[in-house]
Amino acid sequence: MQFNSTIDPDTLRAYDETHYRVLGNAPTTLRIGRANPDLAKLHRAFGVDCSAFITAANPFSEMTNATANTLRQAALAEELSRMNLRFIEGTGEHPSGTWPGEPSFLVLGLILSDAKQLGVKHDQNAIVWCGADTVPQLILLR
Repeated sequence: MQFNSTIDPDTLRAYDETHYRVLGNAPTTLRIGRANPDLAKLHRAFGVDCSAFITAANPFSEMTNATANTLRQAALAEELSRMNLRFIEGTGEHPSGTWPGEPSFLVLGLILSDAKQLGVKHDQNAIVWCGADTVPQLILLR
């Protein structure tokens, strides 16, 4: 994990422990640092070699009301559609259950630089990015 960040260490630990659940027809759970064979199948099925798990909810990990999060997530979905990207709904859930699951998207074929830009634009501290090895990496943005 990266430590050159303005993000609180407890928050970083929570990101690392979170279960990033991909919903849809081929559900799977991404875990930071663990290769995911189901994600490899998704990459092959969609003809991509990378993906990103991103959200627009709870900017900078500040709890935001459900209505605002729904609007933020809808704006992200619109932007992804305009970019002609394929994406699958998901949710980020910490196993302790102390923080509500965050609506998210697994965006297929999203290169790292574009994933970072989207995360910054939508006021996120971090994103999860997966390359061809399908090992989810926590990418800090602050």
